[in-house]
Amino acid sequence: MALAVGIGAITAALATTGLLIARRLTAPPGERVYDLTIRGIVRDGEALAVVLDRNAKTEARGIYNLWLEGGGWVKLGAVVGEGSATVTRTVARTTAHAELSVGQRASWSGIYYRDPQDACLDAVDIDIATPAGPAPTWIIRPATSGNDVWAIHIHGLGSSRAGTLRGVEVASELDLTSLVVTYRNDGEGPTVGTGRSTLGALEKDDVREVMHYAIDRGARRMVLFGWSMGAAIALQLAAEDEFQGLIDAVVLDSPVLDWSAAINANCARVGLPSWFGFLAGPWLRNRVLSELAGLEAPIPLDRFDWVERSADLSVPTLILQGTGDSSAPFAVSSRVAELRPDLVRYELFRADHTMTWNSDPERWQCTVREWLACRTRN
Repeated sequence: MALAVGIGAITAALATTGLLIARRLTAPPGERVYDLTIRGIVRDGEALAVVLDRNAKTEARGIYNLWLEGGGWVKLGAVVGEGSATVTRTVARTTAHAELSVGQRASWSGIYYRDPQDACLDAVDIDIATPAGPAPTWIIRPATSGNDVWAIHIHGLGSSRAGTLRGVEVASELDLTSLVVTYRNDGEGPTVGTGRSTLGALEKDDVREVMHYAIDRGARRMVLFGWSMGAAIALQLAAEDEFQGLIDAVVLDSPVLDWSAAINANCARVGLPSWFGFLAGPWLRNRVLSELAGLEAPIPLDRFDWVERSADLSVPTLILQGTGDSSAPFAVSSRVAELRPDLVRYELFRADHTMTWNSDPERWQCTVREWLACRTRN
């Protein structure tokens, strides 16, 4: 009897853990967390630098954004000083209303541009009708007349569409008209049900309507840019019969190519055993359990496994990923590239999740520009 009770208690505890993981993974976007403190400000003539707590993010090479609690942001450059517990980074630019002060709370981000204007891109705000409701979208036309190839930029889970502006720069240089999308329950697009993500399962239906919008307005071919979960959405759409022959290329940054592996990695990232990710599976896949977890629909995780589905890849694909990616294991991307060397080019950076551009913007832009140039000519 005692053994049965013990087994029942363990089973209940594991089931509850799985539910909590599933709910955390699919939770609506939360408020930005200001978990850094500005420890010092260094001025040398007109040059400015800030001193921050030292960790893997703040000591990483490249350029980043520091979002300030209370408003404003600071564009950070290279590390110019290091201590045992701090790093000093140059300040490239601040917003007019950003007031730096010692003790101020801040948030680290790879989202380098706040909006198209910040990236020197000329955008028009439009709403595109989707099954979930009107989805705010930026349409960004190149400085020249452009061509009939359009780029669709799809952001990831918990991020914002502004994060994809790092890729819009290259698309504009190649004379592509860009649509920078939102989708259901991403914090900017329409809200449906409990506001939870379905990890791309239903979000792809919203992005599909963005692609229809492009086609209706003259797009004859398309390039899909997908970041993190946005990559999972892009690949689902690229595999659909409807778009065969219309998509020239797919550019994926830090892609989720296997949700089960990504869930395991995220468990490890927060200090849990990686195998705990397995416990979330039933709460995501099963119709009854997913409803209890607050999801709009069950998530067919197997459809997002591109190791198993590598034969379904049919579009030239560029993958850019960091060796330090703690959310989407680069080993999965490497395996997909090994299975489909005829279609997949794989570029590794010394960076964490979705930070490849930030770690080396020049290399990122050059790689994407050169790879796309021969695939987007009229």
